[in-house]
Amino acid sequence: MKLNLTPGKVTLDELSQIYWDNPNVELDQQSKSKVENAAKIVENAANGDTPVYGINTGFGKLASIRIPTEQTELLQRNLILSHCCGVGEVLPEKIVRMIMTLKMLSLARGASGVRWELIEQIGALLKHGVTPVIPSQGSVGASGDLAPLAHMTAVLIGEGHAVFREETISGAEALDKIERKPLVLRAKEGLAMINGTQVST
Repeated sequence: MKLNLTPGKVTLDELSQIYWDNPNVELDQQSKSKVENAAKIVENAANGDTPVYGINTGFGKLASIRIPTEQTELLQRNLILSHCCGVGEVLPEKIVRMIMTLKMLSLARGASGVRWELIEQIGALLKHGVTPVIPSQGSVGASGDLAPLAHMTAVLIGEGHAVFREETISGAEALDKIERKPLVLRAKEGLAMINGTQVST
């Protein structure tokens, strides 16, 4: 069963269908150009001389620290790994798959500055039944569900753990089983992944 979704125009009935029926979710390709245009803006900022928060600076109290261009990818990776600190029982697979769908829909609206490849990576996990292991406790709901969304993102980059065919395996092994390479996060992409309330929602 296939369900085509238009970012920004998804109905509650469609979300209910995703939760209960687990259809093969596809995004309206018209959103791709907006996503790519926004990603280009971020790329230009990352390569420029002007400090832009979250792109070529540190975060929070470290906002005044300028990050060299060659370390922007490492910055995003470390942001994800440092926030993988959730605890408690893991969220049910149905809930996690809904979280993934909501995050994909949010990013596909073209306001986050991520590449289309990142959205495709989330979609690939959904399509092939790879479900990130997300602990249920750890979000403070401040600038987003930072910890739980970091656990989800970790699998995209070949870290963390996921459930695949009722077996819990490493994120790297999960990607290998569906013939996907670990994604290298570009400027702002880690920040875009964990800023959001898809878990609380």
